Amino acid sequence: MMELLTSPEAWAALLTLTALEIVLGIDNVIFLSVIVSRIPPAQAEKARKIGLALALIFRIALLSVLVWLIGLTQPVFTVGKFELSWRDIILLGGGLFLIAKATHEIHAEVEARDDEGDAKPKAGAFFWVIVQIIVIDLVFSLDSIITAIGMAQDLEIMIAAVVIAVGVMYVSSGPVASFVAEHPTTKMLALAFLVLIGVALVADGAHFHIPRSFIYVAICFSAAVEAFNIMAKRNRRKHVKNESIQEG
Repeated sequence: MMELLTSPEAWAALLTLTALEIVLGIDNVIFLSVIVSRIPPAQAEKARKIGLALALIFRIALLSVLVWLIGLTQPVFTVGKFELSWRDIILLGGGLFLIAKATHEIHAEVEARDDEGDAKPKAGAFFWVIVQIIVIDLVFSLDSIITAIGMAQDLEIMIAAVVIAVGVMYVSSGPVASFVAEHPTTKMLALAFLVLIGVALVADGAHFHIPRSFIYVAICFSAAVEAFNIMAKRNRRKHVKNESIQEG
């Protein structure tokens, strides 16, 4: 352990891996923010904490079975020249789940009911939210830990990077969830991001890698456009309010 603390290479690996884990965690934070928006605020806060705690537990548990995890990348069956490992199957399933979930949520937003009673959370909604969080946490944790295995060789560095990244996710998830709840248009944008991320996971599972830099540039550009749109709406409201005050 002392050798790691005094090793510049170890610190460089920790900083690099932590940054990468935080970037990979963005997907998890977006999903959490959208999925908890359909339940009451008190339950949403509890669901967020449970989701992030599970994300940390899953990541450390997966690191604990490192040898088994590496085996997940070995082909389990072959169709012609196309090989599938358990990692590929999990990414395919998780990506399809994400696409289906985001599409369902988009449909629900577009076809919003006029009856407010129908919009109230149903009994068992909290449990269903937790189930969905568990499923997607497993998918994102697998992707995150396999990345960690490729980036570092020391288990201590991997665990430290994962703990720091989940800590950043915990701090940022609250503001992100509140922002999504306060600005309905950003929820639709976040759902579109989830479809994009789901497509990337399916592509990875099918051995067609889409560079994550392309995805995050698209997300950042769209988020910047939405931020300008929100500022423009805010300024228009202020202008209308000031005019009404002057007229009064």
